[in-house]
Amino acid sequence: MTKATTVTGTATVVTDRILFSTKGDADMVNLTADVRRIVKDAGLAAGAVTVFFPGATGAVTTLEFEPGVVQDFANMFDRIISPEWEYEHNVTHPDHNGHAHVRAGLLGPSLVFPIENGDMCLGRWQEICFVCFDNRPRERTVIVQILGVRQE
Repeated sequence: MTKATTVTGTATVVTDRILFSTKGDADMVNLTADVRRIVKDAGLAAGAVTVFFPGATGAVTTLEFEPGVVQDFANMFDRIISPEWEYEHNVTHPDHNGHAHVRAGLLGPSLVFPIENGDMCLGRWQEICFVCFDNRPRERTVIVQILGVRQE
């Protein structure tokens, strides 16, 4: 076991947004550099950063962002939640993206990362990714909110 660290100071909340375009169909966007920049610019020594997508057809996850894993991830979703299957959502909505809603619901809209010594705690190959499950290109916004303290 390691020794716990304590950083005290005035609680600070910083909220920012990342705006980007997606291609749809399990298109994946690496958000790591943008989130790291926001955390660094906040100037907080310790805390937590939440990465949240306010929508129903996208999700946030972590993985090694390299072409093989990205393709494996898309292939996995095609096997377990195929866009070719029938969805009740498609009966009542003309957008025919029922699979996108189910995929996004399975993966989830947000993740929280600890901040220590002013930087996010991520594994060596761990990167923060947004996945657009919709069946068309979209303009997306991800909210990045940090709760932390400055070193006193």
